[in-house]
Amino acid sequence: MPRLTASLSLDLDNKWSYMKTHGDAGWDKFPSYLDVVVPRFLDVLDRQQLKITVFVVGQDAALSENHAALRMIAARGHEIGNHSFHHEPWLHLYSREQIETELVAAEEAIYEATGSRTIGFRGPGYSLSADVLRTLASRGYQYDCSTFPTFLGPLARAYYFLTAKLSPSQKAERKRLFGKWTEGFRPVHAYQWNVDGEMLVEVPVTTMPLLRLPMHLSYLLYLRQFSAAAAWSYFHLAMALCKLRGAQPSMLLHPLDFLGGDDEPDLSFFPAMKLSGEVKTKFAEEVLRVFASHFDVLPMQAHAARLAREKLPVRALPVTEPSALPLEPRSYPQRKSRGESRLSTKPELVEETR
Repeated sequence: MPRLTASLSLDLDNKWSYMKTHGDAGWDKFPSYLDVVVPRFLDVLDRQQLKITVFVVGQDAALSENHAALRMIAARGHEIGNHSFHHEPWLHLYSREQIETELVAAEEAIYEATGSRTIGFRGPGYSLSADVLRTLASRGYQYDCSTFPTFLGPLARAYYFLTAKLSPSQKAERKRLFGKWTEGFRPVHAYQWNVDGEMLVEVPVTTMPLLRLPMHLSYLLYLRQFSAAAAWSYFHLAMALCKLRGAQPSMLLHPLDFLGGDDEPDLSFFPAMKLSGEVKTKFAEEVLRVFASHFDVLPMQAHAARLAREKLPVRALPVTEPSALPLEPRSYPQRKSRGESRLSTKPELVEETR
């Protein structure tokens, strides 16, 4: 049988963003581990000859001290995607105007830092709404990958709340973190959103077909801290189910898949941080090697382009729940004017080859 296409992406959540979601003081100083983790995962990808999509947070791109690390990603041939500016998992509570400002600020900061124009988006904490999709379509985005079809979102959120230091208002903001249990009924296969007559490709973060259990690297590492054999059995089952059901898997990575408790003791609340950075990085590289041996692995843009040529199912926009939360004004860097900008263009969705 021909090999299925797959994609790889990494959400470049920085140290401050984990602290912010967790309710830890000091996040607003924007502590960073990008100088450590970016070369680490890029070296792994180089050794495995893989190109992926890295979703960058605009706030990190706006800080000059992060530019060298972010430029390194683009210089090594990886696609850059938009992961919002403030990385707030309650993005679905934003108004249409706030969403527009959030995406534009991230686009411009990412362009200034990397020279890359973003045509793909993933919401922080899988946060998504009809207005987010409308804004993406109006700005010429070609794909979204913010859906996470699993029933386990509320359990992950409950674990987070148990370990976090959150006020009642902060818990209210985060009440949809990782999604509702009904997310498990979303499709595992790719589809298109009908955004007021315009089609936008949706590439879900793949979970096991039928079982809807997460299969991305953070979950494998959680099992790995108890049993390497269990982690590998779980991963092989996930790949077998994808092949059986014809699902083209889109696998998700995070920076903490390459960082251990010895690298970041402040993030000990995150699962699998008892493992060292060396152990996690070696395990991550082996998982990527095995994954690439089973599938034709592409960055998200190339995968979405290949999917767009297929007859994908079309879905109506999700119903947006009204927000009763007053959101405080967000601060953004002053916009810079430039002659040539993606703000007035619609980049083509072009498939690239490895």
